[in-house]
Amino acid sequence: MIKNIHHHTATDADNGGRLDRVLASSIDDVSRSRIKILIEAGSVTIDGATITDPSHRVKLGQTFAMIIPDSQPASIEPEAIDLDVLYEDEDVIVINKPAGMVVHPAPGSPNGTLVNALLAHCGASLSGIGGVRRPGIVHRLDKDTSGVMIAAKNDVAHQSLATQFAERTIERAYTAVIWGIPAPPLGVVEGNIGRSERNRLKMAVVRAPKGRVARTHYRVTERLGPQASITQCRLETGRTHQIRVHMTHLGHPLVGDPVYGRQSAARMKSLNTVARTFLDDFKRQALHAHLIGFIHPSKQQKMRFKSEIPKDIKSLINVLRV
Repeated sequence: MIKNIHHHTATDADNGGRLDRVLASSIDDVSRSRIKILIEAGSVTIDGATITDPSHRVKLGQTFAMIIPDSQPASIEPEAIDLDVLYEDEDVIVINKPAGMVVHPAPGSPNGTLVNALLAHCGASLSGIGGVRRPGIVHRLDKDTSGVMIAAKNDVAHQSLATQFAERTIERAYTAVIWGIPAPPLGVVEGNIGRSERNRLKMAVVRAPKGRVARTHYRVTERLGPQASITQCRLETGRTHQIRVHMTHLGHPLVGDPVYGRQSAARMKSLNTVARTFLDDFKRQALHAHLIGFIHPSKQQKMRFKSEIPKDIKSLINVLRV
């Protein structure tokens, strides 16, 4: 793999700026999203010392060196997997991801992913965007979270969307079925999210400065008796498992969540036989991304796309209403 090294010394204009933004503004042909990945991978040094924090605040006179590997063709094999396409043009594709589909290849899920499907559907236009392992992907949903997602079809679109996510201007709304009824029924959950100290396979609300700042706005839209409710969640930030962690922290975990919201005996006992039987077979968190809104990368128009609640969550809601 051929590697290039980009050098930059911080100027007055750079002073106080985020490292990833400063480096992105100093080089024309590498997107900020790729620079962020390179920083986190240890490819950037500051005055000779490796730094892995893209949000590091730059100081006047600091010198940076960034190793930039030449783009490699994606090693992921295209797979002809049916996609529920809500919208597509030369810049972006918006799809309705089903529960059970992994977004990008990872240990244990080397194929059958959304990326495999996108490579087959879109062809070579996705190659290399976002790094070898995640072509076209600017955000993701958990494997068992369903709903609307957007992917970039070229590097310009990828950079535009990545910037919108970084600046928190992307509109994202989710429908969640949660245990209990939050009080108040409208509010904001704030709390840094990081790895749980008790279980490194889980995320948790952690005390600052640990973790990353996270903020979730919630609103109860329907009470399903005293035992559960339908809640709309809007993300101000986008951290791993954010809604699942924040609602659990609030004391109202998602129904069906196998990691953060396992059914307690008391909760199950409060349900009728039909609901208990249904929940025994409901094997995923009741979370659906029903809305995404963004500024189109080339048209510069606001676009919003919605996805209907899938049948399994509708059925869950119906049995909990009884």
